[in-house]
Amino acid sequence: MLKKILFILAMLCASISFAATDANKGTAAELDAVKGIGPSISSKIIEERKKGDFKDWNDLIGRVKGIGDKNAAKFSGQGLTVNGEAYKADAAAAPAAAKATKASKKADAKASAPEASASATSAASAASAPKK
Repeated sequence: MLKKILFILAMLCASISFAATDANKGTAAELDAVKGIGPSISSKIIEERKKGDFKDWNDLIGRVKGIGDKNAAKFSGQGLTVNGEAYKADAAAAPAAAKATKASKKADAKASAPEASASATSAASAASAPKK
């Protein structure tokens, strides 16, 4: 029973020490306290925030140089949030996946276009050839 009580107390202390810092509200010191964010990135976040609050993680990633998908996931794991939301890699990966799909479809269309024109040319040649 004593072990359970100690475990619960330890978990409460751990959860209190892991307070989330919001990119739209955190001070430079609070942002610096997030592991991986130093004075350089925290000052960039604050400068961009002066132009307007970050709408979501994609907005933060797009506006703050030095924060990409990997860093966003790392910072979120350390307690950084944007509008109270943790980073979701799926949400950021979806637009990238859509762009990749469009690019591959365009490449496939370009690759099949010469084949189609070659088929049309050979069919036209066969039609215009004299019959025996």
